[in-house]
Amino acid sequence: MLDFDQAQTLLANAAAPLARREHVGLDEAPGRVLAADLDATVDIPPADNSAMDGYALRLADWQPGARLPIQQRCYAGDTPEPLKPGHAIRLFTGSLIPAGADVVVMQEDTHEADDQVEITREPRPGQHIRQRGEDTLAGAPLLAAGTQLQAAHVALLASQGLASVPVYGRLRVGILTTGDELVPPGGARETAQIYNSNGPMLAALVRSMAAEPAKVLHARDTEDDLRAAFQALLAECDLVLSVGGVSVGERDLVKPALAALGGELSLWKVRMKPGKPVALAMIGDKPVVSLPGNPVSAYAVFAMLVSPLVRRMQGREELFPPVSRLPLRTEHPRQDSREEFLRVQRRAADDGNAELVPYGHQGSGVISSLPWSTGLARLPADVQVQDRDRVPYYDLRHWLA
Repeated sequence: MLDFDQAQTLLANAAAPLARREHVGLDEAPGRVLAADLDATVDIPPADNSAMDGYALRLADWQPGARLPIQQRCYAGDTPEPLKPGHAIRLFTGSLIPAGADVVVMQEDTHEADDQVEITREPRPGQHIRQRGEDTLAGAPLLAAGTQLQAAHVALLASQGLASVPVYGRLRVGILTTGDELVPPGGARETAQIYNSNGPMLAALVRSMAAEPAKVLHARDTEDDLRAAFQALLAECDLVLSVGGVSVGERDLVKPALAALGGELSLWKVRMKPGKPVALAMIGDKPVVSLPGNPVSAYAVFAMLVSPLVRRMQGREELFPPVSRLPLRTEHPRQDSREEFLRVQRRAADDGNAELVPYGHQGSGVISSLPWSTGLARLPADVQVQDRDRVPYYDLRHWLA
């Protein structure tokens, strides 16, 4: 069987970032991936301004008990007069610093009466003044290509006066479910049938990663149906995910269907549990990844093996989110010949530190374990794991985003 890390690396590098580029407005930018390096276009702040409501003065004019005439009241957005010696100008947060002033005293340290102000605490040189360009300097690097834009990035871009940004095209993912036993949710179901949870699940996983589930199809277990479905998906999508029909049973026909389309097929048995059977085919320059049909296995394989490929095709700089190590709580020692990915909850232990608690039933058909879990704990193959041993923890908030 193929080592998990090797399989993850192979899939992550199976395709290049999309060639499509477009400009989008800031309201459409969250979730999109920046397609070019951006430099700052203006200094922020664009001029020295006050960080407080207070008074601008010359430090040299301060004396204990001295009262300074208030020369002007200057609001944010106004242009102040040059400060006269021995005077103060009333400012508000964001007001420009008058020429000649070198300190701002916040209003809590003052007493104003009869158009004069007394400074009740000795000011420090330069206090409460935001210097021009202290946030960003025009011409300095702002954001790097490959950054997935979020609200914080939008704030930074807007502060530069940018109304639109260059981004990679949205990744279009096709999804194919297989199996004669499946019926769509809401449909009539016979005793021998089950509802198709894989299609809606994979579409939701794709959306959670800011990609588009462009087309979701279901094919019967015949090579002709599978081939036609793959052709329809490949015509419209950048990446195709199929689920089921990839093992070695008599009706596991995904492999010959892809081969008939000219797919260069790699069929793996990955050394992981759940999720052993995984296949990758390249048809033209488009990857087709075939996942195991069990919903829990498909979910785990998507999170661990497919999500880095999605990020790469989106043009993201970070393909592999951070992995922490936390103690695992287990009543009995655990050991398997494959690397096991347990569905776990990250909880606070009695001492306040984090620990991982496994779901009680780790069977690969237990779909109820998925919404319960906060992440996956990775147990090494052929190594006995005891209670409170520290193991790698894959937080699904990051691995599925």
